[in-house]
Amino acid sequence: MADRRINRRDLLRAAAGTAAVVGLPSIVPSSVFGAAAPSERITLGFIGCGKQSQHLMRSFLGSPGTHVVAACDVDQLKLERSSRQIVDKHYADRKDGSYKGCDAYRDFRDVVARPDIDAVVISTPDHWHTVISIAACRAGKDIYCEKPLTQTIAEARALVNAVRKYNRVYQVGSMQRSSREFRFACELVRNGYIGDIQHVTVNVGGPPEDKPLAAEPVPDYLDWDMWVGPAMWRPYNNDLAPHISFDGFPNWRYCSYYGGGGMTDWGAHHFDIAQWGLGMDGSGPVEIIPPDGKEYKVLTYKYANGITMTRDGQVRGPEDTGLPFTGDAQPLWLEHVRESKGSVNGVLFEGTTGKVEVNRGYLKTWPDNLKDQVIGPDKIHLYDSKNHYTDWLDAIRKRTKPICDVEIGASSVTVCHLGNIAYTLQRPLKWDPVREVFPGDDEANRLLSRPYRSPWIL
Repeated sequence: MADRRINRRDLLRAAAGTAAVVGLPSIVPSSVFGAAAPSERITLGFIGCGKQSQHLMRSFLGSPGTHVVAACDVDQLKLERSSRQIVDKHYADRKDGSYKGCDAYRDFRDVVARPDIDAVVISTPDHWHTVISIAACRAGKDIYCEKPLTQTIAEARALVNAVRKYNRVYQVGSMQRSSREFRFACELVRNGYIGDIQHVTVNVGGPPEDKPLAAEPVPDYLDWDMWVGPAMWRPYNNDLAPHISFDGFPNWRYCSYYGGGGMTDWGAHHFDIAQWGLGMDGSGPVEIIPPDGKEYKVLTYKYANGITMTRDGQVRGPEDTGLPFTGDAQPLWLEHVRESKGSVNGVLFEGTTGKVEVNRGYLKTWPDNLKDQVIGPDKIHLYDSKNHYTDWLDAIRKRTKPICDVEIGASSVTVCHLGNIAYTLQRPLKWDPVREVFPGDDEANRLLSRPYRSPWIL
């Protein structure tokens, strides 16, 4: 097996030889890429070409002033779909039908080594996020990375340190922060319109399930060893890396080697909003208590200021309702579950004088007229982003922090991981959000990180 450690020497060597090895995109009129001047145009490489990447590609292709020049995946079928059927077709349709400019790669290091790429969009399985992100930082790339940010708490801190060291612009894909209803709900809470905040309920799925999966032959279009990468080895099974035609939820999320279950999947959205509403970005809870069947019926977090937060896990996904889960149908099945099971629709903030419940395309307040409240000019106004993708692009041009900077993603994913660790150990845990350790708890602290499979290292 080839040595896959990543270091600056390898990246520089690869960068120097890129022009000779890779066919760089054709020179085409600037009108193909939007109105931005060449000096402001941002060239993008996509790493990971699965289902989520399709949405991201189309979003960035539709953003003025961008040029997608590379796509990378260990699955040849997904790679071909993205580089040829999505990217090349997009530019060909805008020119004369003959344009070919998106290079395809099987190894992410070939993408981050290219000197003509300004930024990368990472939408791989979770266990790859940190390794690829840090490699991109070292290569001087700005980064958009899908949530959840990392696979462990230790990775989150290592990634924040790398982003700051190399002065990169990093946007985490917790895109609910760029939706008006979530921002408005959090402004109501932060400005005291529901009184003193007392409790938050977050409706997300549970921890990984680690179901036994039989070993299956590896398809000839997939590099399974590279797919597993730094994570613990597990034989191939189609549930983990489904075929290109698969149109459902990726089950690798429910294998602890590669994901964190619903706790990190939807948790990276809804716990993120809870943190935003509580003003806890960059911090977190001080105690985590798993359900014990007695006093604590559900996973419970306690903050130093006395606020509590619990996980309402009555719904894991649309399979619980039989309703579709695409686009505008999301609020439909979530509302159905709330009405039929009494569960929270997304995130529920409860204060001494009112409540706010928020989800995608959904906002409910108690009292009802609170939803029409105008936030006064002298009140707290949160970062207002109308579009998560263009917000990142604007931040790259201005060299500023985007709405969901890496530090925000780190604190939000830490909340998710803390819950999973409490589920694993099945006992209450004390947490120091400043030092990022479990004080005096060696057993819990061992779960802050995981060993990487040789030869991968950060």
